[in-house]
Amino acid sequence: MLTTDRAIAAYLGLAIGDALGSTVEFMLPTEIKAKYGTHDKLCGGGWLHLKPGCVTDDTTMSLALGTSILAQGKVDALAAAQAFDAWMRAKPVDIGNTVRRNLLQFRKTGNPEAPYSEHDAGNGAAMRVLPVALATLCKTPDEVRAANRAQAHVTHHSALSDAACECLIFMVQDALRGADKNHLLHTYAHPFAAKFPEFKFRAVRQSQNPSGYVVDTIQAVFQSFFDTDDFRDCLIDVVNRGGDADTTGAIAGMLAGALYGLEEIPEAWLKKLDAKISLACVTQARNLMQLA
Repeated sequence: MLTTDRAIAAYLGLAIGDALGSTVEFMLPTEIKAKYGTHDKLCGGGWLHLKPGCVTDDTTMSLALGTSILAQGKVDALAAAQAFDAWMRAKPVDIGNTVRRNLLQFRKTGNPEAPYSEHDAGNGAAMRVLPVALATLCKTPDEVRAANRAQAHVTHHSALSDAACECLIFMVQDALRGADKNHLLHTYAHPFAAKFPEFKFRAVRQSQNPSGYVVDTIQAVFQSFFDTDDFRDCLIDVVNRGGDADTTGAIAGMLAGALYGLEEIPEAWLKKLDAKISLACVTQARNLMQLA
């Protein structure tokens, strides 16, 4: 399978997971079951009252970051901050508290790096790492880490956030190169959890109602990603856990798309995804791969 096809699948997977999860964001698993049985359709609604197939900040921030990377020819902290600020000024459908606070700080200071804070270990930087993964596919690990931190520290300057982002990027990149799930588990996920025990996802209680804390997010995503066998089951499993379901769905969709490829994404989901978003994801994936 061509690497570019996997990159497109990862970007569409991100958007589909976002749209699927947005319907049940902030709901408990018991509430989801009572209302939907198993939630498995891009039906919109949710607390944001979205139209079917519409996405949230997970996808639109990723696209904003990708646009800045393509304009600069690289990941640039100031360009990323300016892109995120323009995105916020355009009144997105949703925005995280940490993102808003640190972008307002950027407006005041012009400094694209937020102050370090252990309390800023939310999932807002992790949800938008895909453009970095694509643009730095041929870079060294140190260059990849530096590129990620340039964009991540605009809003989330935290060691746990950095670690999660970098693990996700390396997993996506190896999946794009054709690595299988077992490789991703033993080369990245297990060593990552060993180095940062907060993220252990095996031999712990199954994540339900995961919060926006990046540890909760990664535990839920990894449990769903490694315990299912195809794209559809992975996304359904993770979003039906409730909580910050648009973001867990987006990250799981990104990983699953890179691993399984376009042919494994359900046609019904592809058709229901907002057409403009779908085109933007496909176009940006191709352009970022050309840059790489």
